[in-house]
Amino acid sequence: MSNRNLLVELFVEELPPKSLHRLGKSFAQDMWLKLAHDSLVDKSQTYGETYIAYASPRRLAVWIKDVLSQAPDRQILQKLMPVSVALDATGNATPALLKKLSALGADASVVPTLKRHMDGKTEAMFFDRVVPGATLTEGVQAALESALTALPIPKVMGYQLADGWSTVNFVRPAHRLVALHGTDIVPVSALGLQAGRSTQGHRFEAASAMLEIRDADSYEAQMENEGAVTPSFEKRRAEIARQLAAAAAKENLKPIEDDALLDEVTALVERPNVLVGKFEADFLEVPQECLILTMKANQKYFPLLDASGKLTNKFLIVSNIRPADASLVIGGNERVVRPRLADAKFFFDQDRQKPLDSRVHGLDKVVYHNKLGTQGERAGRVQAIAFKIGQLLGGDALAAQADQAALLAKADLLTDMVGEFPELQGIMGRYYAQHDGLSDDIAFAIEDHYRPRFAGDELPRNMVGLCVALADKLETLVGMFGIGQIPTGDKDPFALRRHAFGVVRMLIERDLPISLLSLIDIARAEMPENARGDWAAPLHFVLDRAQGYFEERGFPSQAVNSVLSPWGAASPLGQLPSIVEAATAFVASPEGQYLAEANKRITNILKKSGFDVPFGISPRDLKAAPNTALFQQDEERTLFASLLAAGEVSLKLRKEKSFTAALSALVPLSQPTKAFFDKVMVNVEQLDIRDNRITLLQHARAYMNQVADLSLMAG
Repeated sequence: MSNRNLLVELFVEELPPKSLHRLGKSFAQDMWLKLAHDSLVDKSQTYGETYIAYASPRRLAVWIKDVLSQAPDRQILQKLMPVSVALDATGNATPALLKKLSALGADASVVPTLKRHMDGKTEAMFFDRVVPGATLTEGVQAALESALTALPIPKVMGYQLADGWSTVNFVRPAHRLVALHGTDIVPVSALGLQAGRSTQGHRFEAASAMLEIRDADSYEAQMENEGAVTPSFEKRRAEIARQLAAAAAKENLKPIEDDALLDEVTALVERPNVLVGKFEADFLEVPQECLILTMKANQKYFPLLDASGKLTNKFLIVSNIRPADASLVIGGNERVVRPRLADAKFFFDQDRQKPLDSRVHGLDKVVYHNKLGTQGERAGRVQAIAFKIGQLLGGDALAAQADQAALLAKADLLTDMVGEFPELQGIMGRYYAQHDGLSDDIAFAIEDHYRPRFAGDELPRNMVGLCVALADKLETLVGMFGIGQIPTGDKDPFALRRHAFGVVRMLIERDLPISLLSLIDIARAEMPENARGDWAAPLHFVLDRAQGYFEERGFPSQAVNSVLSPWGAASPLGQLPSIVEAATAFVASPEGQYLAEANKRITNILKKSGFDVPFGISPRDLKAAPNTALFQQDEERTLFASLLAAGEVSLKLRKEKSFTAALSALVPLSQPTKAFFDKVMVNVEQLDIRDNRITLLQHARAYMNQVADLSLMAG
């Protein structure tokens, strides 16, 4: 058995650029994994060190190191069937056993060599045999078929082969297949193609129309030198990034950073050549977001920015050819971009002829959801929610601003610019609001009410924006939960997880003095009757995102759980980081750990008795107080007195947001609590004494768990 390097290339028509990188990685990895499974490559090595993936607009390829010409034979013990089925009453092989052996290439002569072993509770017959290792051709054929089947292709196309009769389904028509083991062709087939060593290079700049690949190891060099193609996606991407930076530096400018655009352009060119183009400076009167988007989305150009981040009238073109004189290429691209920029200018000029508030009524004609009404109805709900949040956070002045911003927040959906570029919603609303003479507070709130749009995105810049952003996200969350549109698995069509995480971030990072429970109640009150639903479902959904927020930042899970109960939602989320830190430090002390364990014991006793006390309830809200006349032991009296003394101090400090001090005030309770459990039996037969002790424990739990549910932090 010899081992040589393997090359497999599938030459096709232009592949979908946004999927190319993923397709290339999938093809190469699945080929390697299947060959490793068949023992044709050393499976003890990681595949990242033993193969190279190639992906260009017209090819998927993989180079794999040290592929055997035949896999080693394998000794296996194969289960055949239960002994009762394999042998008759006289101990001879049954027809069923003989048929099974025949299918495995054996006959009755091997029956005496068969082994018996217990298989669970049944004795079974086993065949100890040698399985020949897969040959190179068998292995590569299986790996190729497996890799093509596993490609992450959302939609395939059907096309006819050269014979005019056969139809093949694939992402794009395939024209050539290369499979080389060292210098030898591996006779495999796929998609109606027989493997050879011929492929094609660049459409215009290859040294010849056809390339004959000499061996697996010469592939990349031949493609680059003779085919004028850089087959490696990573190398091509790095080369484009290098050229972009170099070209921008010559202009004393910098290219816009956009990894998605860089990936897409890498998937569109085989031989990148970065050139500088420019357009008339008059177009810079249009908001730069519009110009940048039209250049990126429609033409795949890289706009150039000055040192302050302002758009200039120059841009970078990633060409697929390298002519001696590039002026025609540059001129052609400049001619193409002008109409696009002119369209953007036309849209901008036309949109500004109507004030933003004149478009609001048009939202009544746009369907939002068949169970939640129109965009106009939704905007009305957001407006009402934003107004109430504004009142809670800043009184009438903030409420009035939030009301106005929410009224106009969705109006730009009906503008020509947003109709052409939906990505600009909010941004264009801000520009049109400023053109209408509205304050920056209102204008920025219109833009920012979509924030945060993704993980790590900035939060709204001002309080007006926070009010409208909270209102917008809460309306979506409560409304969708109210009509049963709840995310399942990886399906979240209305981005409810993102909305919930945005609410969490705004409440915590802006330390807003408003509880999540209050916000849910405000939103529910504005929903139509059919969409109010239960407050608990959206509340717990947001709290789950809050738990993830804290755990991502390294907070201990137990400490997070101890403050994120439904009662935790009744306090401002912005307080929770301080509470979690304080609770973690407190339970690290001996007294704190003991009180956590005691609270767990108290909680269990109360649950069994049917008189549990929810975390965070005030002792004053309990239905009854312990009757001191029924105390029979000093430990009961001492614990109650300590609760009244230390517990009241802790309550006062909790209200003052002195969380560490509030927990520290509980330390004097550790000894009386320990003495109580050492000396006092709670569940005594005398009913009034037992109930009184249960009431005492209710007060103990209420006093001790004002900051965090210590029972959840017990070791």
